[in-house]
Parts: sequence; structure tokens; C-alpha cells
Amino acid sequence: MSLNIMEAFEAKPQPIDYVLPNLAIGTIGAIVSPGGVGKSMLALQLAVQITCGVDLLNFGEYPTGLVAYLPVEDSATIIHHRLYALGKYLTARQQQIVADKLLVEPLVGKCPNIFSPGWSNLINEISKSRRLIILDTLRRFHQEDENNSGAMSKVIGKLEGIAADTGCSIIFLHHSNKGSATMGVGDIQQASRGSSVLVDNIRWQSYLAGMTALEAKTYGISDDVRGQFVRFGINKANYGERTPDRWLQRHEGGVLRITQLKSKNIKQIAKECMSSLSGAENDNW
Repeated sequence: MSLNIMEAFEAKPQPIDYVLPNLAIGTIGAIVSPGGVGKSMLALQLAVQITCGVDLLNFGEYPTGLVAYLPVEDSATIIHHRLYALGKYLTARQQQIVADKLLVEPLVGKCPNIFSPGWSNLINEISKSRRLIILDTLRRFHQEDENNSGAMSKVIGKLEGIAADTGCSIIFLHHSNKGSATMGVGDIQQASRGSSVLVDNIRWQSYLAGMTALEAKTYGISDDVRGQFVRFGINKANYGERTPDRWLQRHEGGVLRITQLKSKNIKQIAKECMSSLSGAENDNW
């Protein structure tokens, strides 16, 4: 149905319904990071937040509702461990709300394919009446060449069709390319692995990036605990202003929580760097 232009000019539009910061309802988004940084736990925490409203990541208040989380890489046993760890941050009532509103369906070994009628219909049915469905990871939900722009356009188009049909937002988890991880630029849009279509054709993209050695020095974090800290940010937001990046820290069971890091004085950092270089030169002698 065509849009009534005069009505659009004259009638004040309804506020955008956001599922997460800048993620509008009924749109497609992604969480991109290297393997092992914590995006699956992050996804599960987001699912829990949307069902019961408990915000461990300082995202703010958003409408609650039904959510589905479909992991293909992790078994039911692993998900059980993560839920157990998360449960320690919830009251008994909140745990029950999550149990009532969150569908977790591990698909390890089932080879889901969104282009198969059976799988397509199933995901469509699961998406109905839900605010969010999370696919972990996108690579496991299709059999196409992820470097082929035409093939990836069809993949994103298929997800868009499900979102348009059901009104459900879809977030897929995706790995970053090797170069971005090596160079410490996992926070840029182009860090996403495969065709640029996977970034260009979605409306929202976020990332998790491990703390670099330089960042650790900046915040006075020792190397033995640097792996506990990851940076979350939104590097593509078509519907709203980007929110500031935030540091998260891993706690028992891998649970991510917001943390405040205070940067050291620039002169102090420079002095430490010079001291380190001087020490290296002395060692060479």
C-alpha cells in the first residue's frame, strides 16, 4: 500500500519502538566479534533483559516481551551453565518471568537453513508475537558463500521478510574478520567477516572487542586480568544517535557487567612507555 504523503506531512508520527539502543522493532541487526570474546553470553543477557527488564549492561529501560534465542554452536549443557550463572543476578520472580517469556532452542547438529521451507516456516512461527529473535551464529543458518554479495543479499532479504511478516526484530551473531582482530580495529563497521552486504543491508550493528595492550596501559589494567574486559559499542545505527561505547567485565560464569574504568594521565602513560623502551635498549646491551 502506498504512503499517504499529505497525511505524513500533517500527522505526528508515533515514537519509534526500540528493542535495544537504536534497534527499531521489526529490523535486522548484528553483533560482531572474534570468537571467544563473549558475544553468545552477551546475546543471552540481552534476551534475559528484554524478557524481565534486568539491566546488567546499563542499556536503560526498554519495553519487555517475548524473546527467542537459537544457538547452533553451543549445546544445551553449555547454555545451562550460562543461565545458571545469570540466575544469580535475578530474583525468584524475575527467574520465573524469564522462564515464561524466553524460548531457548539449542540446534547443535541440526543444520538449520533459512532457505529450506521447513526451517523458514519454523523461524517465522517462532518470531510471531516476539520482540526479538537471536540467531547464533548467522553462518550456521545458511549454506551460501558469505563472500558473495548476491548470496548475502538473499540471506539478509530472507531475514527482512521474516521481520516484516512478524514485526519481530532479528539479531544475528557474526564473526569479525581475522585482519580486524589482529590490528585491533574490531570496532569498525568493516570488521564484519564476508561481504560488505552483511553490514550495508542491515539497520543496526554492534560489536564486542577485547581490551588491547595499549588500552590496558591507558586504564592501568595488568596483562594477567586484561582478558576480563571487553568493549561494547554500536558502530551502525540507522534509527537514532549512536550511544557511547562501554566497558564490560566478565564475572563468574562469564556474566558480563558494566564497569567504570578511569584512564591514567597521558604524561604518566608516556613516561611508562619511555621507561619500557629504555629497559628494552638496556637489555640489548
